[in-house]
Amino acid sequence: MPPPSAAPSARSLQLVLGLVVMMAISSPQYVWTLFVKPFQAATGAGLPTVQITFSLLIVLQTLFSPAQGWLVDRFGPRRLVAAGAALTGLGWVLSAQVDNVWMLFLTYGLFCGVGTGIVYVGVVGLMARWFPDRRGFAIGIVAAGYGMGAMLTTFPISAMLTSAGASATLIAFGVILGGVGVLAALGLREPEPGETPAPSASRAHGKDVAPASMLKTPIFWLMFVMMTMMSTGGLMVTSNFANFARDFGVADVLVMGLAALPFALTVDRVLNGLTRPFFGWVSDRIGRENTMGLAFGLEAGAILLLLVFRHDASAFIVLSGLVFFGWGEIFSLFPSTLTDTFGSRNATTNYGFLYIAQGVGSILGGPVAAAMRVATGSWTPVFAVAVGMDVVTALLALIALKQMRAAYLGAQARAPSGELAPAALR
Repeated sequence: MPPPSAAPSARSLQLVLGLVVMMAISSPQYVWTLFVKPFQAATGAGLPTVQITFSLLIVLQTLFSPAQGWLVDRFGPRRLVAAGAALTGLGWVLSAQVDNVWMLFLTYGLFCGVGTGIVYVGVVGLMARWFPDRRGFAIGIVAAGYGMGAMLTTFPISAMLTSAGASATLIAFGVILGGVGVLAALGLREPEPGETPAPSASRAHGKDVAPASMLKTPIFWLMFVMMTMMSTGGLMVTSNFANFARDFGVADVLVMGLAALPFALTVDRVLNGLTRPFFGWVSDRIGRENTMGLAFGLEAGAILLLLVFRHDASAFIVLSGLVFFGWGEIFSLFPSTLTDTFGSRNATTNYGFLYIAQGVGSILGGPVAAAMRVATGSWTPVFAVAVGMDVVTALLALIALKQMRAAYLGAQARAPSGELAPAALR
């Protein structure tokens, strides 16, 4: 067993490396909105068609995540996460030369989607094993890297788009971000015996459950529906952000000497990152479901106020930040809750199945939201749907999920093995 002082050092290093690689692969999703107009011009396609690329990115990021998670669990994180980072950078480089939507789907959608999916589920599952005592906080930290990574690239990418064009920007940042991600991933590894503490005794934890058994439980499917609804609302804002900013007439308004759109995108990246460790830390103390109710209610209120004050550039910046602060924590709360419930041995593969909910949400959050805007001539129906889903999900967390998890963990604790007790399947 390594000396006691070795464990904190090893855990801290893994947390930092996980954070860096997640930051490196975040831009394809979070600065997508800056490339929509250039891709429309390059392909000659309309907004709903181009937005299919974004949905394809998220769907492929999530659709294959169970298989990606199994591969990481089976062969280890280092090589697979490095391959995912390289594939993500390659997707940007190749998309620089597209002249039709099918090539855009193949490069930006397919390569970036599969690459970011490998990295995301691999790093989240790895942190769940390294930090059984502070799972919500640790997963929140690396998830913050995915949420905040684009904060470092938003203004440089926006400036380079103006000065050098989309093609040069995609090539340059594809090489840089892919390279950084690969280098960080090469330092990742599984924990050795004695390098991690026991899980926190303050909350009940489930025994290790295999994915096939997990998929038989109603509690998993409740969490899947909840995450789908929260993903939909957040991605409605994320994927169409620049479009409704322009429709509201605030995109180019100067606030503190900066154009409102890139200013808001930068603030959003910060809060979308900070919310993940913050609410992960809160949930480690007051419980996952209570924290979900608080955060999801916050997002509902922020979206409603954003619609009310949509023509005020300063309010637009502040309220859009609150929207992201109330949304981004799903990427720390749901994996933490899942691993608390179904154990850490299969954490990466299990989360891969839940992460598919993000892909389902992207179908509604990207092209369907854009199509609603085209059909109705207004963003109001889109915002109303997002608010409704936030409220319903908050209530499900407080009323249904809390009771079901308590019953499940009680039944499983009485079972003789890690397999499910019969009562847990009902």
